[in-house]
Amino acid sequence: MSRFSELLLAGCLIAAAANASANSSFPGVGRAATPSEVKAWDIDVRPDFKGLPPGKGSVDQGIELWEAKCTACHGSFGESNEVFTPLVGGTTKEDIETGRVGAYIRQDAPQRSTLMKVPTLSTLWDYINRAMPWNAPKSLSPDEVYAVLAYLLHLGEIVPADFTLSDKNIAEVQKRMPNRNGMTTKHGMWDIKGKPDVKNVACMKNCKTQITMGSSLPDYARDAHGNLADQNRVIGAVRGQQTSEGAGGAAAAPAPHPAMDLMKKSGCSGCHGIASKILGPSFRDIAKRYKDDRGAESQLIGRVKAGGSGTWGDVAMPPQAHVSDADTAALIKWILSGSPEN
Repeated sequence: MSRFSELLLAGCLIAAAANASANSSFPGVGRAATPSEVKAWDIDVRPDFKGLPPGKGSVDQGIELWEAKCTACHGSFGESNEVFTPLVGGTTKEDIETGRVGAYIRQDAPQRSTLMKVPTLSTLWDYINRAMPWNAPKSLSPDEVYAVLAYLLHLGEIVPADFTLSDKNIAEVQKRMPNRNGMTTKHGMWDIKGKPDVKNVACMKNCKTQITMGSSLPDYARDAHGNLADQNRVIGAVRGQQTSEGAGGAAAAPAPHPAMDLMKKSGCSGCHGIASKILGPSFRDIAKRYKDDRGAESQLIGRVKAGGSGTWGDVAMPPQAHVSDADTAALIKWILSGSPEN
């Protein structure tokens, strides 16, 4: 069990004890997390690799995964493209030996890559596992995470081309991270000398006797920055309130088109806007281009499934294999119809 899980479980036990007395006053408000919920949250990997799941992946396997899922945003060799800054570059064999990136010491690095900055291999494994690929976070298996990371490390000349990264040897690979000695722990957030770096006591006085759930925004400010419900990432349970109906909650907004939810669930909104370009073209620009093309529907369905680049610029669109054929067809029909929002 990782440190995060230990703290979470301790909090759950305290909450369970509090629930026993609180439920008599506030029945139905709160509960202790179940063991399965704790397990689902407990995915962090510590710098000492506690919490790392078993598995393995080779550089060769990582190349295939990278081309299929990572190239569109990071380039074929992690060198960057029009989307994100470089993951690889700026490190030398000497840096790998010393654990300090010389470009930092000399202050002559025009741009800092990920392998220049990150000191702990657990950070890379954990982030890839949690957040990648961008359009389908948490969709990689542990073996696939090991493989992608193995390829990334090979690009940085940290491991050889025939290497297989696993939970058994990752601690040894950590000893070759170019910036492993470039992180300081001499600060209050880390070096707490066995004591908490904050002090406080629970007051538990003058507590409210009635709980009201809901937004605390005043009516005049509810729509000051647009509809909050449209501004959340589609992954996760947090959702903003519908605030587009105007101050005071006047007439409710019409129900959104079913394809709107499908667009967000499928990850399309990460790269495409309905009326404006993000990384890829807007849906309405696509509809204009293919307005009189009778074969557009089947052509675009194939392109979504297979991915590709060149039609709208150099930024590639990764294959959307996670979207079912039926959902893909429904999305394309909606896009070609002009992407009506209601």
